[in-house]
Amino acid sequence: MNTLFLDIRDPLQNTDAVNTAAAFIKAGEVVAMPTETVYGLAANAFDSSAVHKIFAAKGRPQDNPLIVHIAFVQELFDLAACVPAAALRLAEKFWPGPLTIILPKKDCVPDAVSGGLSTVAVRMPSHPGANALIRAAGVPLAAPSANISGFPSPTDVRHVMDDMDGRIAAVCDGGNCEFGVESTVLTLATDVPRLLRPGSVTLEQLREVLGEVQVDDAVLNPLQVGQIASSPGMKYRHYAPKAKITVVKGTAEEFYKFIEKYAKKNDFALCFEEDVPHIALQCVTFGQADDPFSQTHRLFDALRELDEKKAKTVWARDPDPQGVGLAVCNRLYRAAGFSFAKNSITVGITGITGAGKSTLTKLFAQKGFAVVDADEIARSVTKKGSPVLVQLADVFGEDILLADGTLDRRKLGARAFADAESTKKLNEITHPAILERIRTAVLDLQKDGKNSVLDVPLLFETGLDTLCDHTVYITADREIRLDRLLRRDGLSVQEIEKRMQARSDEAYFTERSDFVLVNNGTDALETLFEELYTEITKQ
Repeated sequence: MNTLFLDIRDPLQNTDAVNTAAAFIKAGEVVAMPTETVYGLAANAFDSSAVHKIFAAKGRPQDNPLIVHIAFVQELFDLAACVPAAALRLAEKFWPGPLTIILPKKDCVPDAVSGGLSTVAVRMPSHPGANALIRAAGVPLAAPSANISGFPSPTDVRHVMDDMDGRIAAVCDGGNCEFGVESTVLTLATDVPRLLRPGSVTLEQLREVLGEVQVDDAVLNPLQVGQIASSPGMKYRHYAPKAKITVVKGTAEEFYKFIEKYAKKNDFALCFEEDVPHIALQCVTFGQADDPFSQTHRLFDALRELDEKKAKTVWARDPDPQGVGLAVCNRLYRAAGFSFAKNSITVGITGITGAGKSTLTKLFAQKGFAVVDADEIARSVTKKGSPVLVQLADVFGEDILLADGTLDRRKLGARAFADAESTKKLNEITHPAILERIRTAVLDLQKDGKNSVLDVPLLFETGLDTLCDHTVYITADREIRLDRLLRRDGLSVQEIEKRMQARSDEAYFTERSDFVLVNNGTDALETLFEELYTEITKQ
């Protein structure tokens, strides 16, 4: 596709360019448009086939909802099934501007726009070029950021061309974006208004209008397993350059000392302007420490600059999360994949049943590592009378309970691992409670500066690997594992086979793990462990 470049920096003077872009949209095509936040990929929000072209251009997962952009407040009533007074108060205060409001949607909003959710996200941009294009097109425009999915959002038209030239019909140049990070996203489709993505409209400003506003846990943490992204920008790794970024928490002085002690000469520092004289690395800056608006304006450009400089390893200064700084932290943490430097080591262990995972965990414990055992936590959440145990009995039968009301684990296992659908039901019931306790336990240990080891069968599937500095996959040949399980657990061959089949293919784990141990007994596991421990502590 030949991508047409159109100048709409002054839409009143460049009406032909605006009308040309609008004609593409009316024809079901995608164009890049400027907004006051970042550049967006715009298509007719009522045209599912046009919206699918957005996903194709971005390489974006189609379960990620899009924001619908309007030019008049009245258009909100065309999209939302109900518009509460709170939404109108917010619109009066912040529209046009960088605030997105989520409401229950009307049937006219395609599932392709809502990500299959029952809600629609709407905002009215203040950029004159965006406003003119929406009016000329005559329809609301669905528009995520105009970048390859997962990469930093573009605030400059040249970055849009870098990512989208040849992928879409046209790119509209509207100059540099005013704010530099995407809009604040607030949902009113919950009992209490909830901030899903921070932006230039701050939490404090929202509370001035609405009173109580909750902050979603995913603002500064990864989405939990099974949690649906109800807003753009909630996926685990987002806004990311190709470089590996690690956020260094602490004061400026602690940041300088960390760089001096641990950074290598070819590493980069992502820092504030005033930090540069104190750091003996190549520095890329994202604003000033005491000016969060300078940080929002500069952050995405800085992330792209790291790629231009071919940075491999980057140590990032941790911003202050107050006010607009919350938006900076949100974008930076996701760009880093929630990788933080700290005064402890967290090792995640996973492995095929019978490979020796528990033994390896004990060897770490002998080195002083605190053990977080997923099986122990699973037993604690299914104790007698617990809500999780009640749910399990409802789904898998009351007879999974023994006479004293405790869980018959063997009977539950036989049913839960009988087929993939049953295993899925088991995970849906138990995982949220287990994951919450595991995450809390690990974070508490990290805050205390204590080394820890996670023994988690579903380490990668649950996203708990994001808490780990190192991940280890332990495996063994099938016959060796089968023999161990027959002697250890007293299960039948058929029961063991079902449990083995419930796991992902081995390649899934080896591709994701930092270390792979083959525990066939040819080398003592203790010897393999000492080699592993030496490498981990050296790193």
